[in-house]
Amino acid sequence: MSGSSKDNPRSEEFKRATAGALRAIAQSNEVQVAFQPGPSGLTGKRARLPLPTRALPAAEMARLRGVADSLALRLRHHDDAVHAARMPAQRDARDAYDALEQARVEVVGARHMAGVAANIHAHLAETCEAEGYDRMTRRDQLPVAAALSLLARERMSGEHTPEAAARVLDMWRDTLGPKAEMALDEMARAQDDQGAFARAARKLLAAMDLAEAEAEAEPEQGEEESEAGAEQSGPQDASQESEGDSKSETESMLGAEPQEMEGEAAEDDSEGTEDEAAAAQGEDKPSGPQPRRDRPGGETEGGYRAFSRAFDEEIAAEDLVDPEELNRLRQQLDQQLQHLQGVVSKLANRLQRRLLAQQTRAWDFDLEEGILDAGRLARVVVNPLQALSYKRERDTEFRDTVVTLLIDNSGSMRGRPITVAAMCGDILARTLERCAVKVEVLGFTTRAWKGGQSRERWVAEGKPRNPGRLNDLRHIIYKSADSPWRRARKNLGLMLREGLLKENIDGEALLFAYRRLLARPEHRRILMVISDGAPVDDSTLSVNAGNYLEKHLRDVIREIEGREAVELIAIGIGHDVTRYYRRAVTIVDAEQLGGTMLEKLAELFEEDEKAASPGRRTPRRRRAG
Repeated sequence: MSGSSKDNPRSEEFKRATAGALRAIAQSNEVQVAFQPGPSGLTGKRARLPLPTRALPAAEMARLRGVADSLALRLRHHDDAVHAARMPAQRDARDAYDALEQARVEVVGARHMAGVAANIHAHLAETCEAEGYDRMTRRDQLPVAAALSLLARERMSGEHTPEAAARVLDMWRDTLGPKAEMALDEMARAQDDQGAFARAARKLLAAMDLAEAEAEAEPEQGEEESEAGAEQSGPQDASQESEGDSKSETESMLGAEPQEMEGEAAEDDSEGTEDEAAAAQGEDKPSGPQPRRDRPGGETEGGYRAFSRAFDEEIAAEDLVDPEELNRLRQQLDQQLQHLQGVVSKLANRLQRRLLAQQTRAWDFDLEEGILDAGRLARVVVNPLQALSYKRERDTEFRDTVVTLLIDNSGSMRGRPITVAAMCGDILARTLERCAVKVEVLGFTTRAWKGGQSRERWVAEGKPRNPGRLNDLRHIIYKSADSPWRRARKNLGLMLREGLLKENIDGEALLFAYRRLLARPEHRRILMVISDGAPVDDSTLSVNAGNYLEKHLRDVIREIEGREAVELIAIGIGHDVTRYYRRAVTIVDAEQLGGTMLEKLAELFEEDEKAASPGRRTPRRRRAG
């Protein structure tokens, strides 16, 4: 116990000093620094650092300082918009592109700070040793991103590569070629200019056959890169792209890593220019709710585009109807589901007990001091020479989590399915809130049947070919993640409103929920989709390919699941969603929805608990409550 009381103040003092140094180097007092289990990373202005141990040896302190300095330099010298402007589509190219930019910010930032340079170099050397670069005997054993990053760092700083990576990196030098060498030299000259550096990085990727230089690098001009990186592709480009480019273009929509996607909030003002231009030309905009402001790049996803986004909306449920109608709909929901609420509540209580047990109670066994472990006294009786065994209760490392429930609000959900979905969302939000898990409930539909104002505009413009999506989206926020359940409970009754449920365009709804999740500061993000059919919009499908919406949905799912920034799970009501989602389940009757939702969430949290403590024995838990 005495050792524990000594180590705690030392660890806390180190965390305070590290956080202060990070803010000072980043030159921003707005940065939030969190020490959490898991990998380090940036989410907007929130920096995550690995949780230090109580012993805090010198090697661990050096490693944490290096990680903190690396994040601080990225905050200080990196511009998300400029970086996203030239983000390549393919995953290997993206990884290398990100690694090159990280090398640049570290070299530029450490140039005039000897202490920071020492921390960065020590962290890099430790990483090379930990990854086993010194044991590699073939060129292809070293990942492309790591090789190009080390080569660029060496060329920019003039310093030698860490000894552990020297041998395998020599194998890469011999096979680069003149174009790659020229690109590395250009990157070294342009290291203080992120835009010019990004152009040189794309040349290097092209020389290594990782990306197409002409198609990817020519559209932007240097002065445009500082405005908004994602605003380079216009709607006219979409009609010129072949269907074979669908995957790569959808990747470019999701091209930024989570910390880069967070920067989209800063681009919202510039992204509204399309709607402002429409208003200036005398075109009507929907009154009341604000129009959606998606990234303009979203209009050219490999043949998938929206003919117009001026009439789309993201709207809070309370803004769609007056408070009196919300009260009436909520009462109607409660009356219809009195018998179901009891069954689902029992399941919800089980989930709550599991989560609280995970968060608060676990035991370490076979210790030399602590509470005498009565369960192991038998071996002492059998062999008196056997040492006594002790145990100690500890707090488990439960990651802060946010769960988004995305509910299909299409016409086919009318009746029992939507009623059950609303009640299950209500109970789920209430249950997880008690366990300190944030919950967001969203819905998606369209503003009209068979086309709305978007279709009217298309007709007025002479019905051009391949118009893309021809309906007005309606994405509804029933409960935001930061809103307490007691304030949002009435909103869930809105799902029962006559005339609300229309058509469903699932791909863009998934992107809507995904982007909201990426903007969250929580360490773990879960997206659960409730749907009863494939995406359908008669207006869109009547003038495009029959699989137009379904193909886009598949591309979006593939990219979200591939990035692993969000855990995606789907539940299909009478519809086989397993052909779309990697992790999915199909139920026959809507009455099964509540139990299935809670069961799948419980499985996710149990998987996370096992992953957080590999190799440990399963702890004994006391019942919560």
